Amino acid sequence: MADVNVSLQILPVVAEEDIYPVVDKVIALIDQKCDKYEVGPMETTMEGPLDELLEIVKEAQEICVKAGAKRVVSIVKIDYKAEGVTMNEKIYKYR
Repeated sequence: MADVNVSLQILPVVAEEDIYPVVDKVIALIDQKCDKYEVGPMETTMEGPLDELLEIVKEAQEICVKAGAKRVVSIVKIDYKAEGVTMNEKIYKYR
C-alpha cells in the first residue's frame, strides 16, 4: 500500500500542568515508530503505511491512559489516495 498522511491531535484529560508532559510521551512514540512526521502547534502529521500509522494512534491512547488520563480525546485526519500522498507535495512551496 502507498503512503498516506495521518494527522493526530491528542487531548489527554489530565491536570493542566500534565498535558504537555503526556503529549511529549506521545511525540516520543511517534519519533520511535515513524520515519516521516512533523510536529505542529495543534497536531502532528505522520507519513507512512496506513496500518502502521493507525497502530501508532492506538498506542498513543494507551500512553495517555498509562500516564493517568481518565479520558483521551483524539482528532485523526487521514489523507489517502491510491497512488500515495506525501507531506512534501502539500507544503514544499512554503519551505
